[in-house]
Amino acid sequence: MTSYDTVIGLEIHVALLTQSKFLCSCSASFGAPPNSQCCPICLGLPGALPLINEKAVEYATKAGLALNCQINHFSRFDRKNYFYPDLPKAYQITQDAFPLCTKGFLEYYVDDRLVQTEITRIHLEEEAGKLIHSGASIVDSEYSLVDYNRAGIPLIEIVTAPDIHHPRQARLFLEQLRLLMSYIGVSDTKMEEGSLRCDANISLKPNGSSVLGTKVEIKNLNSFRALERALEYEEMRQSQVLYRGGTIRQESRTWDDRAGKTMSMRSKGDAPDYRIFPEPDVPPLYLDPVWVELIRATIPELPLERLRRLEGQYGLSRYEATFLVNYPDFGELFFALVSQHFGYKSIVNFLMGDYARLAREKGHLNPKRIAGLLKIVDEGVISQTQGKGVLDDLFSSDLSAREIVEEKGLEVVGDPGRLRPIAREVLAANRELVSRFQNGETKLFGFFVGQVMRVTQGKADPGVVNELLRDELGK
Repeated sequence: MTSYDTVIGLEIHVALLTQSKFLCSCSASFGAPPNSQCCPICLGLPGALPLINEKAVEYATKAGLALNCQINHFSRFDRKNYFYPDLPKAYQITQDAFPLCTKGFLEYYVDDRLVQTEITRIHLEEEAGKLIHSGASIVDSEYSLVDYNRAGIPLIEIVTAPDIHHPRQARLFLEQLRLLMSYIGVSDTKMEEGSLRCDANISLKPNGSSVLGTKVEIKNLNSFRALERALEYEEMRQSQVLYRGGTIRQESRTWDDRAGKTMSMRSKGDAPDYRIFPEPDVPPLYLDPVWVELIRATIPELPLERLRRLEGQYGLSRYEATFLVNYPDFGELFFALVSQHFGYKSIVNFLMGDYARLAREKGHLNPKRIAGLLKIVDEGVISQTQGKGVLDDLFSSDLSAREIVEEKGLEVVGDPGRLRPIAREVLAANRELVSRFQNGETKLFGFFVGQVMRVTQGKADPGVVNELLRDELGK
């Protein structure tokens, strides 16, 4: 029986984070009442002439540079003609023959293996409107309404080569791409708001063959989970068709998340005729190489570079470094605290522990307030356990950590002269247990420590308590 290799290519649409639309001055903000952010230009009314948003070109160039692309100093816009209700002009202004960016790549990890996916092209285009279906999806709706607020928002379409080989790899690629777009600040990448959307092309070919199989396009993939599940389903569906001796039909399919399967939308010929021709109302782009280099200088440390620095310079594990990379606000806190000479491991353990839970609920603390807490724990003023309570208070109080400790009287008791009488009293009150301990029940030692901590209301220094009890029990 013939075995098959999976071949996947992705087309990712990223909405650029500009204040206005691509070719007009209408607001590009999300969430306004339907059809309230439209004008003759983005609605394509007769006589309206578009004007390119320079910030959109800057952001598209920045994305291309971050993805190691060749920036083409000449690029051109085209009209892609097709009719669909969400396209008010019945054509889309895009870049077909002469895209802004070509020949790039993105590196990312699949488990512990560094892989590279080729970026074939990145081009600028305008967004279509949004269809609001009466049912759960387009395939089970009686009618659809259209909102043109989104029409004309600037997009970049990022097209990969067909060099992704399994659904999980596709998901990891998209996660890394989203993170990179967020790092460079060109998009808010909110998939739930449509700022990042992905279509996937998948085909199966005989194992080892250089001839690609018939590809199927999957649309309506609005989450990482949906991308991976849809590709897994389609991989299985196509393999079953081929094993039965059938042929794959080239088509577009939509993903039904509730049913957990893809469904046919429309057949797709080898060369659909969009009647693409140069856009007459939008002039070509000629980018000054100096301007491109100025944009390059604004690119910050990228996710993979930061991961390598955290592992190499600070000795963090892959798990720890990945956490700080995937949550850049935690990463910035880490670097701010490291600059104040706290231990790398103690900082990352703190950030990944109780602080992460509280910060996600209540927002981040100022690094100086966190440093104040870490300092008094390091000095032994309070214990690690007490520090958790002080951390809670920092989120609800304007007092510093030291002021909270003073107000609540939480200072650790570390004076052996004060703690030894307490340790002796605990042992005297539990003579039978002391005898059992001395006869081999060593687990009772924790009980004695706990009793001393209870008497001191948790203020005793655990290290000093342990030392004193061993001394007393050794007599």
